[in-house]
Amino acid sequence: MRFDRDIFEEILITITRNKTRSFLTAFGVFWGIFMLIALIGGGQGMQAMMQSQFDGFATNSGFLWPQRTGEAYKGFRKGRWWSMDVDDVERIRKGVEELEVITPTLTRWNANGVYQDKKTTMIIKGLYPAYNKIEEVRLLKGRTLNDVDIKEGRRVCVVGKRVYETLFDKDDDPIGKYVKADGVYYQVVGVVESNGNINIQGNNDESIIIPFTTMQRTYNTGKNVELICFTVKPGVKVSDIQPKIEAIIKEPHFIAPNDKQALMLLNTEAMFSMMDNLFNGINILIWMVGLGTLLAGAIGVSNIMMVTVKERTTEIGIRRAIGARPQDILQQILSESIVLTTVAGMAGISFGVMVLQGMEVAIFSAQGKIFPFQVSFWMAIGTCALLVLLGMLAGLAPAYRAMAIRPIEAIRDE
Repeated sequence: MRFDRDIFEEILITITRNKTRSFLTAFGVFWGIFMLIALIGGGQGMQAMMQSQFDGFATNSGFLWPQRTGEAYKGFRKGRWWSMDVDDVERIRKGVEELEVITPTLTRWNANGVYQDKKTTMIIKGLYPAYNKIEEVRLLKGRTLNDVDIKEGRRVCVVGKRVYETLFDKDDDPIGKYVKADGVYYQVVGVVESNGNINIQGNNDESIIIPFTTMQRTYNTGKNVELICFTVKPGVKVSDIQPKIEAIIKEPHFIAPNDKQALMLLNTEAMFSMMDNLFNGINILIWMVGLGTLLAGAIGVSNIMMVTVKERTTEIGIRRAIGARPQDILQQILSESIVLTTVAGMAGISFGVMVLQGMEVAIFSAQGKIFPFQVSFWMAIGTCALLVLLGMLAGLAPAYRAMAIRPIEAIRDE
């Protein structure tokens, strides 16, 4: 298709001949492409915001904890309480080769924290260093727990960000100082902050983390554990090994194999899979709505071009009479359709990018994080190609109608 100055001048004259009609027609395309860009960019930004809530959390993890039994078994009544212990951890580690990390946890809620004249309420967590592979934290000061702390049962702790901000002054370095938690002093070795908003057994920012062995001795918990946490190796699903884990734990505690109530397992892998499926559905809906709106705008362009061809019957007939070829008429009508659609569409893309940029700035000001609300460069290129294609399709029917006009019919119409 050939474009030169004369063709562009003719297109401009044709479009500006009826400014209101041309504006309203172009607005349909403008709004359609704006909706598509805004929905795609907004959907990507919202997905990034949701996924940021899970930052640092292992998506291939599972969590076990005991509940009342739901079945009577081997002389034990229904509804009895039972407890998991550290031996269960070793049984699972030896019996389930598909596991990558397995670690127990202990928790003490509503503990009283004191440093000098400042007090706060906090959570005491007894953990192994391996737990950081399940729920990763961001280290702000000092260090995290290590294997030596576990082996020697040291009375050290890693404090959460909010606990640090409550008990210490802003410029005060807490490393090496002692915090009293429920009457027991622990030396602070680090300060941490949660990566995301998903936390197991309380927010890490409101907790102090001490060695698991220290918590066993200090609070006389014996072999009991409250929660067993694990992750699976790549390529393994938590749901595939769930029956094996349940069987290993139920047998030594005299729990019926078919008891679904006694042992609870939280499969975070299934939760994250549901979230991914949800976003896939949202993305499909976004494309359906955006493309539907854009298609409606293109149909509007086609209808208006049909009206324009009808109004220009005499002009087209005279052109045919003085020697214009059918492909010249086809080129003229398609050129007008493509230019109208492309100009309106580019304006819609530009406006959509501006709106998405404004959303990025507003969310950054509110949360202090940057989320990618903008569409990618190749997405913009693909959208431009789609505009040209829609412009050609919108102009095909009017162009073929214009080609079918005979000079004698144009004279009669006049």
